[in-house]
Amino acid sequence: MSNDSHHTASFGFRDVPEGEKQGLVRGVFSSVARNYDLMNDLMSTGIHRLWKDAMVEWLNPQAGWRVLDVAGGTGDIALRIAKACRKRGGEAAITVCDINPDMLGEGVKRAASKNEHFAWVAGDAEALPLPDNSFDAYTIAFGIRNVTHIDRVLTEARRVLKPGGRFLCLEFSKVEVPGLDVLYDKFSFSVLPMLGEMVVGDGEAYRYLVESIRRFPPQAEFAKLIEAAGLAQVKIRNLSGGIAALHSAWKL
Repeated sequence: MSNDSHHTASFGFRDVPEGEKQGLVRGVFSSVARNYDLMNDLMSTGIHRLWKDAMVEWLNPQAGWRVLDVAGGTGDIALRIAKACRKRGGEAAITVCDINPDMLGEGVKRAASKNEHFAWVAGDAEALPLPDNSFDAYTIAFGIRNVTHIDRVLTEARRVLKPGGRFLCLEFSKVEVPGLDVLYDKFSFSVLPMLGEMVVGDGEAYRYLVESIRRFPPQAEFAKLIEAAGLAQVKIRNLSGGIAALHSAWKL
């Protein structure tokens, strides 16, 4: 019998057997794949676009880099990185990895419509089908809170980065502005599932996504997990009072 039957993982506010979480998360994202960017608009009132811009600005991608964007199925981050490199007069070799084929399918269509050419990989962030020491940068946006083992994802990030490579994560986080946390909770738990049901016909998917944010480690705790995985020089930037946060680190 698999050890997964003896251990649990959080799926929103529920604890489920570890072996079941990946399938449950896959179901959520297959349900919302066609409306994923709309989902982020609803969850952040559209501000996720500014957060992603801030992420790529801090990354400061350079022409000639090899970049891996994990859990990036719709290509939103990859497209921004490609645009930033092109402004510098060059190109980056960008690989997009996602475990969900429906998300990847949306990304492939979107990139093709913009005449962008990325490498697309169907793979698990906890066991990337990619070689050691092969990327200048590893990015992950709004994906790491949905994995079963955060520590394995971070270890894999370090493995595939070249020495001197950059890790950068954007994720919903813990609100640190008094009063804003209460308003955000009311909006998240009362409004989002209702909007999800009205707009995409799946309120439960949105309920899970809100709950998954609350179960994700707060900023300082997540920074310690990054350090424990062997990444160094960890820095945090809160966005919109901590509704989201950027975590940066390096493979030395």
